[in-house]
Parts: sequence; C-alpha cells; structure tokens
Amino acid sequence: MKLVTKYAITAMTLAATAISALAQDASSSSSSTVVRRRGDSRTRGEQAATPGVTDRMKQFYESAQGSDADRMWMRVIYRDLKLDNPKNAALYYPEEIIDGQENLFRIIMRLLADGSIPAYEYLDGKEIFSDQYKLKVRDMLDRFHVLYSEAKGSTEKNPRFTIEESDVPTNEVLSYYILERWEFDSRTNKTRRTVEALCPVLHRSDDFGGDAVRYPMFWVKLDALRPYLAQQYIFIDDDNNLPKYTYDDFFTLTMYDGDIYKTRNLTNKSMMQLFPDPDDRKRAQDSIQNRLDTFDKNIWVPSREEVIAAREAREAAEEAKQQAEEAKNEIAERDSNANETEEKAVSKRTVRGKRGSATKTEKKKTSKPKAKAQKPKAPKSSSSNAVRSVRRRK
Repeated sequence: MKLVTKYAITAMTLAATAISALAQDASSSSSSTVVRRRGDSRTRGEQAATPGVTDRMKQFYESAQGSDADRMWMRVIYRDLKLDNPKNAALYYPEEIIDGQENLFRIIMRLLADGSIPAYEYLDGKEIFSDQYKLKVRDMLDRFHVLYSEAKGSTEKNPRFTIEESDVPTNEVLSYYILERWEFDSRTNKTRRTVEALCPVLHRSDDFGGDAVRYPMFWVKLDALRPYLAQQYIFIDDDNNLPKYTYDDFFTLTMYDGDIYKTRNLTNKSMMQLFPDPDDRKRAQDSIQNRLDTFDKNIWVPSREEVIAAREAREAAEEAKQQAEEAKNEIAERDSNANETEEKAVSKRTVRGKRGSATKTEKKKTSKPKAKAQKPKAPKSSSSNAVRSVRRRK
C-alpha cells in the first residue's frame, strides 16, 4: 500500500512538472509574438466572415461639431432632389439588386430594419435630431404599409425586422429632401457646404388615380450613413461605365442637383407659400443661390489690382455694348435707306404708269373717227344724145 502511494505521488509530481514546462513554453512563445486575449480569434473570424462597419470606421466618418465662436454666419437650406433629373438618377438605379449594387433607399431600409442607424421624425421644418424625436421603426413600417416580420434576435429594447426585397417600396420613392448647412468658418475664411440629413419621399396615388401625393417618411443623418455609403460604388453617368464614386462622394462633392423649396425663417414658411407665382419663386430661388455662392467673396475689401481689373472689364463691356449699338444703328440706317430707295423706285414706276395711262386716255378722248373720203361723182355724160344730135344734123 505504501509502495502504491509512493508511485502515485511520483506520477503526480511528474505530471505537474510537465504542465508547468508546457505553460512556460507557451508563455515564452506568446511573449515573443503577440499576446492574445480570450475571444480574439472568434471575433476576428466573425469579422472576416461578415465584413461590415466597425466602430473605428464610424468614428472616422463622424464630423466634429465646430464651435459657435468660429462661425460668423450660417444658413440652413432645404432642397428637393427629383430622381427624374439625370444628375440624381444615381440615387434611384438600379431598382433591383444587381451584382451587389443597390440603390440608396434599399440601403437605408436595410440599415433601419437591422437597427444599425437611427431615424428621426419629419417635423416640416422643425427638425430636432434628439432621442426625444427618434423614430420607432415598427410605427413607420405600419404607417406606410410596408410588410415585415420579426428578425431573429429581436427584443423589445433592440427590435430588428426582416423586409423582403419585393416589399421595399423603392419604385415609389421618387424624390429626396436634403438639409444643407452653409457655414462661414473664420479659421479658414471660407464658406463650407455640408449635407446634414436626408429624407426619402414617397409618391403615392389613391385607387382612383390622379396626381401622386407626397409623403415625407423620416430624416436620417448623413454622418450615420456615411460609413455604409462609402462602401457602395455607383455610376454617375452613361459616358463612363466604370463606377468610380461612392454614395458618400455623391453628397460630399455635391454632385446632386435640386431646387430650394424652403429656407429656415421665422415664419417657417416654404418658398411656395412665400412666392405663390412660379416666376417670382424661380427668381427668389436664383437670388438665394447667387448669394450663397458669392457670400465669401462679398465680405472682403477688393485689392487695388482687383479694382483695376473690374474697372477694365466694365469699360470693355461698355465699349462692346456701344459698338454693338452703333452696328445696330448702322444696320437700321442701311435698311431704312434701302427701303427709301425702293419706295422711290416704286413711286417712279407708279408715276410713269399713271402718265402713260393718262396720255392713252387723252388720245382716246381727242381722236375723232375719220370720215370716209367720198369720191367725186363723175357727171353723167349724154354720149348717146350727142351722137343722136350729130346724126340729126347731118
């Protein structure tokens, strides 16, 4: 019994020694390479299998809010991007997913259903991007009659939904509202134009036809979308069939084209309410756009060279205008002379014609018909009588 116990103790000692040696080898090898934490391999395997957006990417695309002390001027502009405009067609096509490419609305709906990005209520010019006005995705889907189902792993705090590709109303989203922020930064002395948020707009007709009614759905901040939009390459035009830009480039480089339908004002009225006449509204939109484009140029005092160049350009323009007027007057004078000459010629022909007709009529009036010359009648000779008288005489 003692012998068995002694052998058992010896075996345990040898086993402990071997385990400690293996542990030392593992620690030495790990110290010489990289220290691995528990769960690192599993996390990396999941990231490699399902590539997506990491927290580092989200932080990279987050734009830092500047201080109000650096802002000298700011204006908020609302634009209407119509997707039938060729410059905005990249947001609509392709309608269906083709070779991994999907349009903007499909990306937004997929991210909302998965709970990856937040959305905010559409408040018609009083947008507040806070937790108080955060949109409940379930309520939005029910409001616009979009079919969905509960996704795996969905909870009350973090709801997730599954929307079939055929149930996404991408063919009804025919325009977007975007919220632009124009700021003049005193540090760079430049005007900066950024897109803060965008809103998909449904165009739906009732069962009786008629014009489609617009339904703004929700607001999504562009900073939350940018990490996902930077991964989707798109076609900008038909001249180049190679996708060279992303959705993020499309908004960052302002490749879109849209009319100003509202500016932030005290009365919270749109351009249509302020300017009911279409021509007046168009002139007001062009005036606002011109002021936005030239704001940073108009706040500086021009230099001497700029003043001289502007004066020379103005004088050249006036001279060109004067030359154009002189040429116009010369052409008008030449045309008037030609008309006068033609009128004189016509009047001369008319006078001649009148004179000729007058002489003809006078001749007709003065000329009398000629009487026929009567031949003198020869006296009747009485030859027979003479002969008779001579014979009688004999």
